[in-house]
Parts: sequence; C-alpha cells; structure tokens
Amino acid sequence: MDIAQGTTLLVGAIFALLVTGLPLAFITGLVALCFAFGWFGPMSLPLVTSRVYGFVTEYSLVAVPMFVFMASLLDRSGIAKDLFNAMRLFAGRLAGGVAVQTVVVAFFLAALSGIIGGEIVLLGILALPQMLRLGYDKHLSIGVVCAGGSLGTMMPPSIVLIIYGLIASVSIADLFTAAITPAVILMGSYIAYVLVRCLRNPEMGPPLTDEHRAETFASKGEALKAVIVPALIAALVLGSIYGGVASVTEAAAMGVFGVLLAIFYRGELQLGTLHKSLDQTMTTCGMIIWIGIGAAALVGVYNLMGGNDFISDMILGLDVPPIAVLLVMMAILLVLGMFLDWIGVAMLTLPIFVPIVTELGYSPIWFGILFAVNMQVSFLSPPFGPAAFYLKGVAPAGVSLKDIFVSLLPFIALQLCVLALLLVWPQTALWLVD
Repeated sequence: MDIAQGTTLLVGAIFALLVTGLPLAFITGLVALCFAFGWFGPMSLPLVTSRVYGFVTEYSLVAVPMFVFMASLLDRSGIAKDLFNAMRLFAGRLAGGVAVQTVVVAFFLAALSGIIGGEIVLLGILALPQMLRLGYDKHLSIGVVCAGGSLGTMMPPSIVLIIYGLIASVSIADLFTAAITPAVILMGSYIAYVLVRCLRNPEMGPPLTDEHRAETFASKGEALKAVIVPALIAALVLGSIYGGVASVTEAAAMGVFGVLLAIFYRGELQLGTLHKSLDQTMTTCGMIIWIGIGAAALVGVYNLMGGNDFISDMILGLDVPPIAVLLVMMAILLVLGMFLDWIGVAMLTLPIFVPIVTELGYSPIWFGILFAVNMQVSFLSPPFGPAAFYLKGVAPAGVSLKDIFVSLLPFIALQLCVLALLLVWPQTALWLVD
C-alpha cells in the first residue's frame, strides 16, 4: 500500500468511526495505533508514546488549566453579574443599548478568561432573559449572546491561540498581539449590526425606561466600581504579557490569583465555589488533553508514514496561485468545524497546514488569526455548533434550537466578512506585531 492509499484509508476510517458516536480522542488514538502496527510493526509503539509525551510535557500547556480555572471562578462569582448591571446603566436610552452592552461585556469576559462555553452560559443566564423581558427581538437577542460569547476564540488570552502557538511553534504573545485588532473589528461589526437594526426599527431593541434603569446601580460611580475590578484583572493578565514581565503561563497564574483576591474581597470565596470550579476545570482540560493525545499520536504516525510530505507536495504541486491554496484550507477548516470540536480540527490539520503556509511565504502568525476566526465560525455553525447547545441548556422556555440557529446566520455572515477582510489585508492583524 502506498501513501496515497494509506491516506484515503486513514481518513475513511476516521469518518466511519465518527458515525458510531465514539469520542474523537478514542477514534484518533485507535486509528493511530492500528496504522502504527500495520505500517511499521509492533516496534513502532515507542514512536507513538514519544510523540504523546512531547505533547503532554509542553510547558506552555499549563496556561490552559489556569485560564479555565479563572473562567470557572468568574462564572460562580458576582463579578460578571455586577459588570453586566453596571454596563446596563451606561447603555442609557439608546435603542438596542442593552444588546450593545451585552457585546461589550462579552468582550470584557473574553479578555478575562478566553473560555467560550462559560461565557455563553453566563450571558444566557444574565443577558438573554433581561433582553427578552425588555421587549427585544428574540432572534437579535439570541444572536448577540452567542456571537458575543464566541469572541473568546479571538480575544487574548484565547485558549485557541495558545493551542495554535504550541502546534505551530510560534510566539503566543505575538499571536495575542495580532488578535487584538481582528477581535475589536468583530466586536465593532456586531455592535454596528445591532445599532443599524434597532435604529431602523426601534421595536427590535426598545430603549431603557426610567423604571428599568432604577433596577441597576444607584449611580454611575457605583457602576464604575463594578467595571474597575474586571478591568484590573484583564490588565494584570494582558499587561504582564505585553510588558514582558511574565510569560503566558505565568500571566495565567497571576490572573487566577487576581480573581481569587477579588472574590475574597467580595466575601464570595467559599470551599464549595473552589470545589465546583476545580471540578469544571478538570473536566474541560481532560477533554482537551485527551483529544490532544489522540491527535498527536495520529499526526505523528501519519508523518512517519510520509503523509506530511505527501500532502505538502500534492498541494504545492498544484498550478494555482498561493491564495487559492489558502482558500482551500479555509474551506476545509470551515467544513471540519461544522462536525468536529475545535481542538480536534487544530490537532489534525495544523501540523500539515502550517508548514505549507510557511513554504508559500505567508506568516504563520497571520494564519493563526485566520484559524481563530474559522473556529469562531465553527462555534456558531449548524448542525453541531457548540454555542447553540450551550445556550439551549440555559435558555428560557420557548427558545428552540431552530430559533437559535436561525438567529446565528447574520452573525456567521459577519464573521465570514471579517475572515475575508483578513485574507485580503493581512496587515489588519499584523500591523501591531510588525
């Protein structure tokens, strides 16, 4: 069997096993072992284990549980709730103001943790019932919560960018720097969409009345205090990274310390809170690590088979412009993102795509930002968009999955427009890095 036939068999085996409902981590690990023994014999096992060992002992990977723990603590404290109520006061009587402040709060939360599922659940509990009670259009409210919550894929400290940096062997700090402008553009596009819809039809987002404003903080001074705490935590994490004071892993630990300090000051630090936060951290990180182990083994075996050179030669041998190769990669990522978890997509595709991108003369930092936008689209895309299922779990009665997916379509279109912008003008992401 040559490498072309082996590639076809390997891809076919993965998709055939996916249909059975087995977790992706077990599928990739099983296929990796089968091909290792079948292609190289039983003596190949140390090759697989060394690949897995290299993945799990990567120092920068320690940042992942730290940021997940920080997000879990924020979910269970009143910091996010006070931030949301404070921003409602600043929203004023602007049509669509509460939806706009929901996007801004989502941006803040993304800068605090970089964990998407927790953001969407939190906004689904805090923001969605409020907007529906205020008479906001159901589809606009749902779309704002899911799209705003998905900003965590882009805004540092994004877990997606950390994993990309580990796989692509590029500076995570540079990835964080490059992601800021696209993240702000995405946030701005969501806000612009809300304002245009609500200014054209104020009934889609009625302004706050005096009665509703009375439900928030008594003064803007009190509201400002609720904004300062999360702003200081975000400044602690990102400022230490960009200031060269700490690495990403050390900054993550500083962020956890900052959140613990804030929760202690608020009188919310309890043993039960810590236990539940640690339990959620273990569950989330366990999923990431197991998928990473399986995919690392599979990619390692495939590379030993000569698969990396085979794919690279096949793509680079095409008589097409380099941008066409990138478009094919974007299409593959978008399609895979509709069916697979982002960590699986990253581990399976990036070891093959990143060397090709570098060979074509493109910046791997820029490609990392394109990948993050792709994964943001995947969080919203039917039929298995995780954002829809996260929100469905906490949505008020009467909100169906169909309602959620229909609501997400305009925001998916906005994300694709930003992806096109980054493809056409790479400096949109790279100007801060250069």
